[in-house]
Amino acid sequence: MSLISEIGNPASTILVVDDDPFVLESVSALLEAHGYSVTSCSNANDAINRYQKGNIDVILTDVKMPRISGLELLKKIREINTEVPVILMTAYAEIDMAIASIKNSAFDFIIKPYNAEHLMSTIEKAVKYNNLIRSDKDYKYMLENTVEQRTRELANALTMIRNVSKEMIQRLTAMAEFRDTDTGAHTSRIGLYSNKIAEALNMSMDFIDNITFAGQMHDIGKIGIPDNILLKPGRLTDVEFKIMKKHTLIGEKVLSGSSHENIKMAASIALNHHERWDGTGYPGGLKGTDIPFEGRIVMICDQYDALRCVRPYKPALSHQEAFKTITQGDGRTMPEHFDPSVLKGFIELSPVFDDIFNIYK
Repeated sequence: MSLISEIGNPASTILVVDDDPFVLESVSALLEAHGYSVTSCSNANDAINRYQKGNIDVILTDVKMPRISGLELLKKIREINTEVPVILMTAYAEIDMAIASIKNSAFDFIIKPYNAEHLMSTIEKAVKYNNLIRSDKDYKYMLENTVEQRTRELANALTMIRNVSKEMIQRLTAMAEFRDTDTGAHTSRIGLYSNKIAEALNMSMDFIDNITFAGQMHDIGKIGIPDNILLKPGRLTDVEFKIMKKHTLIGEKVLSGSSHENIKMAASIALNHHERWDGTGYPGGLKGTDIPFEGRIVMICDQYDALRCVRPYKPALSHQEAFKTITQGDGRTMPEHFDPSVLKGFIELSPVFDDIFNIYK
């Protein structure tokens, strides 16, 4: 086995720096004879410029050089790269120089006149160290990429599951809505109305996202109301209305017990979206701020949309008519039924409500 195959590494490039042409030439020749690629520089400035171009594995530099010494070169290299092995060659092993070299993380020392075998052994160790550093970086890079890819795949999977879950809930909610309307668009509109009012009232992004989703499930309890009451083409009797009011309790029961904030909000909305600010609503007769805020928002949205829609017992109203009913009252619906801050938001956003209704029919 040749010395080159034992020690040499054609992929490794050594940067040799020395102001003595004889030393520079002899060291370079020795390294090349052992299979290394060599770049030589006679001063530190040229060495720094060459190093910055890349593809240098080890630096071997003399200490005593004019203008910029080997120690100063070491410091400048460390500002660029803290890990590349730098070997110092010196004819004088002074203690101060040794301490300064250690502080700046010199890899090793070579005493001039150098011993060829010792020099090559030190170079080989430096190359192996550099290869180890590179392998570690490559492994970390690969690991980071793998983790990033797996994280992205997991995030995509969770997003897909979340979207499927939302769509399934929306479809089930729409199924309940189909029983007493021509389309299931009412549920989507309630979510959009609620979104706009929550935004206008400067609610948090989490609240806005949750009410946009949860507002659509306000009437899910209607699945428990008999068709002869839900679809009656006329006003309900007191007994029938008492049964109808139970859809709030049924909806809350269907949705209660979840650990997810949007479902918790949906349960609250299902229960409270017929409560009135003046305490005349149902099922609990809650008054003022005792009514959860999400219920107060969805209540006015549901009232507006109900006025705009055809029902077996009533014709549809225009936007202007529905707006007047909510803001001025008609005996059944009165302004005092609504949270004043929510009512103010509705008044400011009423053109947007009309746009949503016309777009999502």
